[in-house]
Amino acid sequence: MSVPALEPCRPDPVVHIVDDDEDLRQSLVFLLESVGIQALTYPDATSFLAEFDPDEPAVIIVDVRMPGMSGFQLQESLLEREYPAPVVFCSAHGDIPMSVRALTRGAVDFLEKPYQPQRMLEVVQRQLAEAEQRFEDHAFRQDVRRRLETLTQREREVLRLVIDGMPSQHIARELGTSVKTVDVHRARIKAKTAAGSLGTLVRDILVNRVAV
Repeated sequence: MSVPALEPCRPDPVVHIVDDDEDLRQSLVFLLESVGIQALTYPDATSFLAEFDPDEPAVIIVDVRMPGMSGFQLQESLLEREYPAPVVFCSAHGDIPMSVRALTRGAVDFLEKPYQPQRMLEVVQRQLAEAEQRFEDHAFRQDVRRRLETLTQREREVLRLVIDGMPSQHIARELGTSVKTVDVHRARIKAKTAAGSLGTLVRDILVNRVAV
């Protein structure tokens, strides 16, 4: 009797606390662990960037003003890396321009110190659920990109025209080749990307906003 294969166990999302205030870090760890949430702490942004696992679902709580790299600079660095974790700012120096800057660059919330424990828990618990979906979407987007990297330049040209809705006859005229050659390219695109159909591949590209 065969035993069904077990699906790999996904780790629970973790909370990264990036703040130079040791007392705040420890109080946040105590608060989060009191409801079963794992938290890791870092005294500055550089330490975080050196130690975090970019593939592990997570939420980040970060201060604005820290020695060295600021919270805003860390946010920009994470955006450049396309790191999908929700970012929550928590600062004693917050004002409206600061919060607007953080939120317009993708932060999910901006809390003032001293934070209200229940408010912090509500924000973190909501974003932990969001983090799982964000990291799943990010992993799928990266998979689509890896599959597209297998294509030649001409296959990419054909695919772009397929995305534009052109049939093979129009693609052949656009590229100055035969319909048969275009159909060969379409078949190779489907095979190389392991797509169920070109329609499915096009949908994955558009939904995930992947450049071809």
